[in-house]
Amino acid sequence: MSLIRCVSPVNGEVYAEREALSPEAALEAVARAKAAQPAWAALPLEERIARVQEGVRRLNDDKDRITEELAWQMGRPVRYGGEFGGVNERTAYMSGIAAQALAPMVAEESERFERRIERAPVGVVFVIAPWNYPYLTSINTVVPALIAGNVVMLKAASQTLLTGERLADAFADVLPEGVFQNVVLDHAGTEALIKARSFGFVNFTGSVAGGQAIERASAGTFTPLGLELGGKDPGYVMEDADLDWAVDVLMDGAMFNAGQCCCGIERIYVHRSKYDGFVDRAVAWTKQLRLGNPLELNTSIGPMANKRFADTVRAQTQEAVAAGATPLIGREVFPEDDGGTYLAPQILVNVDHSMRVMREESFGPVVGIMPVSGDEEALALMNDSPYGLTASLWTGDAERAARLGRLIDTGTVFMNRADYLDPALTWTGTKDTGRGTALSVLGFHSVTRARSYHFRKVKA
Repeated sequence: MSLIRCVSPVNGEVYAEREALSPEAALEAVARAKAAQPAWAALPLEERIARVQEGVRRLNDDKDRITEELAWQMGRPVRYGGEFGGVNERTAYMSGIAAQALAPMVAEESERFERRIERAPVGVVFVIAPWNYPYLTSINTVVPALIAGNVVMLKAASQTLLTGERLADAFADVLPEGVFQNVVLDHAGTEALIKARSFGFVNFTGSVAGGQAIERASAGTFTPLGLELGGKDPGYVMEDADLDWAVDVLMDGAMFNAGQCCCGIERIYVHRSKYDGFVDRAVAWTKQLRLGNPLELNTSIGPMANKRFADTVRAQTQEAVAAGATPLIGREVFPEDDGGTYLAPQILVNVDHSMRVMREESFGPVVGIMPVSGDEEALALMNDSPYGLTASLWTGDAERAARLGRLIDTGTVFMNRADYLDPALTWTGTKDTGRGTALSVLGFHSVTRARSYHFRKVKA
């Protein structure tokens, strides 16, 4: 058996470790899930919703412990209170639209015919959660999957090993046995279950390489996949933008969670008329951050989750500087940068798209800022990326933003907002960011399949 280990970025020590399930135990977990699913799906929709909501309420009861565990496991400061705001918002919204989203589509209801399309659960839904927002990303699929009548198996990331256990604890006395299971698996065990056609749907949030591994494992099984992979999300500040507002939101989008956000801002393009003012304000904004121990309430940016992640950001930054980029945040501003997981935030100017820091995912507290002449240049630069998750446009002209948004190859277009998931809108991506949808009515469609009914009641 392999040992799955979480090494805390706070102090470099092992924080938690669990043995991965053996192949036999993993298959037994799948069997339990499949056995539990029919009875769960047979419960009235209102009861399933109530039980799921109660489980999430119980998760909230454990908020203090969970928030501290997240700090130890992946470095997010405790001052932000975990992920409960988004967890509760998404649970409430998806619960509220469930009846509508799962309602039959009736083509005819007459004396002669009944013709309709119903949504049927896919069976066992497998959720492979990432470490950066382990509760939020899990809830995106877990809540609609359970409400729709599926059972769920959750595999937490090794860096946030305890998060699956906390969700299992919350649901333990609320859901029937086997309906929700936390499973500890290594990569080989995960791939083996997918290859064995264990699941009706697999949701994965993680790296492009991880998504490719999931696709290879599922090849020939026809298992539906939802993949949310890398990102290099841009912001574009137009000449009519509210500069203070744009700086506050875009820089928070770049630096929050030490830059470890799926839809974090990684590159910013600013109209030349606003460029100097934006950069000056961005530097002042960044210098007010406090890098340090995430367990201290005055810390606003904690360590990165793993030293190798910080090393990637450092390498991209050093390469850019060697190629002519200018770093605007001196090391003396953040002496807590230890060359390990504690990494000082950085702003780079004099950057271009020949540099990795402007092309490849950084997933850390660094952002490059470039001046642009207008929409045409900004559009070309925003689309010059293998990823497409979100794009953030800053202007007072909604029609202009809509016109430009239709030309950006991305999943979500924001105007005067960034780094946010609206549960009423579908969460999706293009290009190497992946495929599939979560949240909204379409999120229920991802965890169900269509079944048609054509009933003829009388002879012609």
